[in-house]
Amino acid sequence: MGHIFGRTTSGNMPTAVKGEGCYIIDSNGKRYFDGSGGAAVSCLGHSNERVKQAINDQLSNLEFAHTGFFTSKPAEALADLLIKNAPEGIDRVYLVSGGSEAVEAAIKLARQYYLEKGEPKRNKIIARRQSYHGNTLGALASGGNEWRRAQFAPLLIEVSHIAPCYEYRERTRDETSYEFGQRVANELEAEILRFGADEVMAFMAEPVVGATLGAVPAVKGYFTRIREICDQYGVLLILDEVMCGMGRTGTLFACEQDGITPDIVTIAKGLGAGYQPIGAMLCSSEIYGAIETGSGFFQHGHTYLGHPVASAASHAVVSEIFENNLLQHVQTQGEKLQSALNETFGQHPNIGDIRGRGLFRGLEIVTDRKAKAPFDASLGTAKKIKAAAFDAGLICYPMSGTIDGKNGDHILLAPPFIMNDNQIGELVDKLKLAIDTVVS
Repeated sequence: MGHIFGRTTSGNMPTAVKGEGCYIIDSNGKRYFDGSGGAAVSCLGHSNERVKQAINDQLSNLEFAHTGFFTSKPAEALADLLIKNAPEGIDRVYLVSGGSEAVEAAIKLARQYYLEKGEPKRNKIIARRQSYHGNTLGALASGGNEWRRAQFAPLLIEVSHIAPCYEYRERTRDETSYEFGQRVANELEAEILRFGADEVMAFMAEPVVGATLGAVPAVKGYFTRIREICDQYGVLLILDEVMCGMGRTGTLFACEQDGITPDIVTIAKGLGAGYQPIGAMLCSSEIYGAIETGSGFFQHGHTYLGHPVASAASHAVVSEIFENNLLQHVQTQGEKLQSALNETFGQHPNIGDIRGRGLFRGLEIVTDRKAKAPFDASLGTAKKIKAAAFDAGLICYPMSGTIDGKNGDHILLAPPFIMNDNQIGELVDKLKLAIDTVVS
């Protein structure tokens, strides 16, 4: 790999040279079905002509203009399109280059909002265990995955973590699904009161938890209660939709299915579909108004904010989603994928749970379905499944540490929105081959 500093110093990866629809092709001509969209990124698949044309058109006019001096037509158009389709009350868009940047912006905006309001004591963030919010230090601190946090712990700000809404493992036998959701949601109120209601500035959560839990949606009523608690104590609700948003679960914003509006929401990945690096932090008119009538200046920024080429690409991506009715297609294909997974793995001795929404699905790997017992962490089960699937021509997203950051394994699936029925069969067949190769 020459002088590239990659994700790992061991092994030689194949070289990707071409993309065609749902496939990536390497330099040897081998085709891989992109069953996870990389990391839930490639929602339109590869080589979409409309998006490529939008990039070329923008490059022919303007490649870059610093937002300290200019706005641009692509950035303005993208913001308008997002707000037109955002949850009620969301009114402003802050364009960045990726998910971690969006989360950092959300954290800083939450803090500045309370300073502008004259509530400087509010500086505490509450999030959830087994969450993931990005790899910059503020985002990493907010995330609740111990494996990712451990070596950087001395550098991280203090963030409190409550229970996730992880029904498969944490609902007790004497609870209904709704009762479980209310119980774990009420941990937020208890934590706010432990700190002091005037010290907490925000609660951060993923509507459907992606990388660290494997497509775990909240149970019905959970986020309604979370919203009530945040309103009661004046705490901002930040929803991280970097992975689960932009149509991945069947609605443009994942929180639409929970019937709530956040104060701040972060998006990325599917926003640019991999064609350009882009993310965004969206906020309510109330939060923006506090800055506007206060200092008039958000004390934050990056060089590539509102990048014209990235914005043009993203506008084409979102337009493709709407004009080709891909949200409905995600819902339809998501149900078909779930049915295929249930048929193939529903009684598999090593699959404990199959979950998710839309084209965002997860399978939890166990040694015993009844006991829900995980494989020994030293076996590296998820890593082996990833390798076996890749050999079979399937890109998927297995991860370890599902239960507590160390124990447990899952497989995350996030295929392109354009996936057809035959490709559902291809994905499931190759995944079964990989799983059986490793655990049977």
